[in-house]
Amino acid sequence: MTGEKLTVRLKIELPDGVRLGYGKVDLLRAVDAHHSISAAARSMGMSYRRAWLLIDELNRSFADPVIETSIGGRGHGGATLTATGMRVVELYEAACTKARTALDEELCELAGLLGSDMPNN
Repeated sequence: MTGEKLTVRLKIELPDGVRLGYGKVDLLRAVDAHHSISAAARSMGMSYRRAWLLIDELNRSFADPVIETSIGGRGHGGATLTATGMRVVELYEAACTKARTALDEELCELAGLLGSDMPNN
């Protein structure tokens, strides 16, 4: 068995107790894909309010917003990932890759200690 079957989930502590982790990054990716907070929330099985609160928390944490919204009208409004938002996603992904690489030996050893009836074996 190899350590690649184990998952490392990175959480980065930002000031004021805000955490940046895979869930918020997945939400940013979903907004980028759907161009809508409500559609992104639906695709992730969360309420619009929860998604909006998470995005608002991130927008307040960084010097520039990660998501910009536009009011309805002819284009029916929407949401877009800003350059800062894109960079946050890129940096988070790079940090996760480095963490997995740095922990590969330990993950392999942990995987070897798992019982044979464990899932992903």
